[in-house]
Amino acid sequence: MKKIKEVIVVEGKDDTKRIRQAVDADTIETRGSAIPQETLDLISELAKTRGVIVFTDPDFSGEKIRKTIAAEVPNVKHAFITKKQGVPNRSVGSLGVEHASVESIRQALSRVYTEDDSAAELISRAELIQDGLMGNPDAKRRREKLGEILGIGYVNGKQLQHRLRMFGITHDQFLAALRQIDGDNKND
Repeated sequence: MKKIKEVIVVEGKDDTKRIRQAVDADTIETRGSAIPQETLDLISELAKTRGVIVFTDPDFSGEKIRKTIAAEVPNVKHAFITKKQGVPNRSVGSLGVEHASVESIRQALSRVYTEDDSAAELISRAELIQDGLMGNPDAKRRREKLGEILGIGYVNGKQLQHRLRMFGITHDQFLAALRQIDGDNKND
């Protein structure tokens, strides 16, 4: 089983159990989106010594936790699963990391991103509109697919440009993902 050096931040104990089925790793649980200052302080200290990977659920609460930690702790890494990967096998239950397959978790942890606020803006808002990622009836589906292909999670149109820049997605990576989306559409 692969050992992860960084500490993985998850939302709850079920996420911890699932992560540990996929990899050998230490975790910190936020136990919800209202993260206590002492937990943020611990995450900050661990980021300095071991590194931290934020791996939260692909929902509103998970995104709120991700933003809170990123605002408090510089240079955290981010791992993402798609909403589809986080759907429970049974008809009841919430969306989350605890429902992802072992393989999905391993794949997400092999594709972590570190925020870089100093990165240059490589993809313009006009290009996002032109490529049907904003202001288009199919934009949401295209953004979901783009996030899945690039491994950056789903964001709305306003946040997409920021996330692409923040994670240093190159123009070539962006165009390759678009080609894949457009190729998938032709095969549907």
